[in-house]
Amino acid sequence: MVKTAFLFPGQGSQYVGMGRELFERYRARVEPFYRRAREALGFDLQALIFDGPEEQLKLTEFAQPAILLDSVIKFELLGQSPDYAAGHSLGEYSALVCAGVLSLEDGLRLVHLRGKWMQEAVPVGQGAMVAILKLDYERVREICAQTGAEIANYNSPEQIVISGRREAVLQAKERAEALRGKGIELAVSAPFHSSLMKPAEERLKPALEKTPFSTPKFPVVSTVSGEPERDPERIKELLTRQITAQVRWTEYLLKLKALGVQRVIEVGPGEVLTKLTKRIDPELEAYGFASVFS
Repeated sequence: MVKTAFLFPGQGSQYVGMGRELFERYRARVEPFYRRAREALGFDLQALIFDGPEEQLKLTEFAQPAILLDSVIKFELLGQSPDYAAGHSLGEYSALVCAGVLSLEDGLRLVHLRGKWMQEAVPVGQGAMVAILKLDYERVREICAQTGAEIANYNSPEQIVISGRREAVLQAKERAEALRGKGIELAVSAPFHSSLMKPAEERLKPALEKTPFSTPKFPVVSTVSGEPERDPERIKELLTRQITAQVRWTEYLLKLKALGVQRVIEVGPGEVLTKLTKRIDPELEAYGFASVFS
């Protein structure tokens, strides 16, 4: 029996019109999810997802619940459970909803608040994120130590994302390029997964504490511990530290392989994680949702 993991994408994977075709083909199955989202959030997330405007959908407080909702709908349409799951930052919440740890309504409310508070933690323009290519992790870590930037995401051996105060991040970008690396500034509205996100983490903690968590139907790899977690209270405690924690995606994927996973399926919009999987370990079979569901 082939062991399978479902991978849930994070912010940046959203796009206007995502899920519309599935809604039109499977309306009776899909429409209740959009209705539940509207009732939970108090606004029409479906209209924003299908029709935009794109500028609003990109905002953190709307992008996060939109991606979670799209991911949950696709999980339900697949109609199967994986052996394990992992999510890229926000995607961990999608995985936890699909695993039954959180209700859809609680998951949507939490990530809406999470996105809002992450945006409010640092005024627009004061933070930045840059993807560093063609340099190894240790070299990027040294550059960060010199400049005050922080490693946010270890996405693959070829892509490490740094975050922090804008001047520090841009200085780190210059140093990386001087060492023949390549730096690409990301179109994000805040320096995610850096210590600057601490105010958002502190605001989210009481919201998490009062939200009921259940035992997962399948283990979800924690963004913080890098291990598959099953205890609801531990999952909750780890989520309180997730906003400032590094996303060590390469390690999570290799952990899944060590647990015997041979195939991964990306459940959500886009195929960013599918492409990263192929770069990290070509031995893993990697599929996007569209290639396994028709």
